[in-house]
Amino acid sequence: MPSAFLHSFTATGEERFLSIVAGKGAVIWDDTGKDYVDGIASLWHVNIGHGREEMAEAIAAQVRTLAVYTTFHPYTNPWAEEIAARIASLSPFPEGRVFLCTSGSEAIDTAIKFAHLAQRLSGHPERDIVIGRERGYHGSNYGGTSVQGIPANRDGWGPLLPGALYVAADDEAAMKQVFADHAGRIAAVITEPVQGAGGVWPPPPGYLEFLRGLCDAHGAYLILDEVITGFGRLGRWFGSQFYGVTPDLITFAKGVTSGYVPFGGVILGPAVQGPLEADPRFVLRTGYTYSGHPVAAAAALKAIEIQEREGLVERAVEIKGWLQAGIDGLLADGLITDPRGEGAIWGISVGEDPVAVRNRLLGEGVILRPIAPNRLAMCPPLVITEEQVGRIFTALRRVLAAR
Repeated sequence: MPSAFLHSFTATGEERFLSIVAGKGAVIWDDTGKDYVDGIASLWHVNIGHGREEMAEAIAAQVRTLAVYTTFHPYTNPWAEEIAARIASLSPFPEGRVFLCTSGSEAIDTAIKFAHLAQRLSGHPERDIVIGRERGYHGSNYGGTSVQGIPANRDGWGPLLPGALYVAADDEAAMKQVFADHAGRIAAVITEPVQGAGGVWPPPPGYLEFLRGLCDAHGAYLILDEVITGFGRLGRWFGSQFYGVTPDLITFAKGVTSGYVPFGGVILGPAVQGPLEADPRFVLRTGYTYSGHPVAAAAALKAIEIQEREGLVERAVEIKGWLQAGIDGLLADGLITDPRGEGAIWGISVGEDPVAVRNRLLGEGVILRPIAPNRLAMCPPLVITEEQVGRIFTALRRVLAAR
């Protein structure tokens, strides 16, 4: 009989699960004592690795001091203020403002709301369309489900957000045509710098710059969903910095605390910040019970400190070299096709059901993420060692060669 826990993205009648009970660095253990190299950082996010004692200490100390209090007016707390300033300082908008929430899905929905709101405050209520790219994944809340480009994740939920459109992921002509067909009505375009759950797709050269220019020409905002690429995954704090393209809104979550505490947010650039601040009496009527949660803020401050102290942002470049070397070996032997990636996030095509390959890899003590129809994604903790990366590729070679 299925458990009481209703698992995400899982068949409702599923009864077989791998129970994970411990983790240290880039290794986790199940309830039988078997260890696994965590080649996907849980779900693209445990950048600093599992089992960090100083994270536990920082979180416990904050709980003992102030576990929670609302940040609705007139209240605030010093940890929320500090983390917002810290995140802004690392971003392309050092003078920007940061909205805090609990997850990437909340961040996406809030960024969409900000885009609509800023257009209205700027005198353009007619700009009510948000464009997403095919293959894009933007969480599972209402707005993010509406604008994401993975049809299976949109199906079955009934009517979604009106004004959501989808364009072929890399087709500049198609994007221009949508802007022409809906002239004067585009509020924003949303995209991941590197599409993750859609199959690990870096942008074609110049594509993000193209989107930036198109948005500028038509008064639309550019939203970069950096829930995966933020906080070091590409060798810079943000993917926007890696690609040299400055958006108007950035969403973040995952790596900001390495998942030790749920946390996320939106960084506002001047094009959006300006309309919201033009009238100092304007009341921002959105937010969450846990916005600016002191424990989450303290966890994020400590995770960022660890990344800076240990050079983990820069280490993503070194990890890229290890991953590419392993991928090149499998490619040369004809065991995989179509490798794609950037920094410390890569995907490979394995020519068969990736779930079956994932399951065989579990037997070898390696965890990678299957993505339909035939891809495996790898996005290891930024503390992974070269030996542990070697273990991933040894297991891949054994499993793929045995077909």
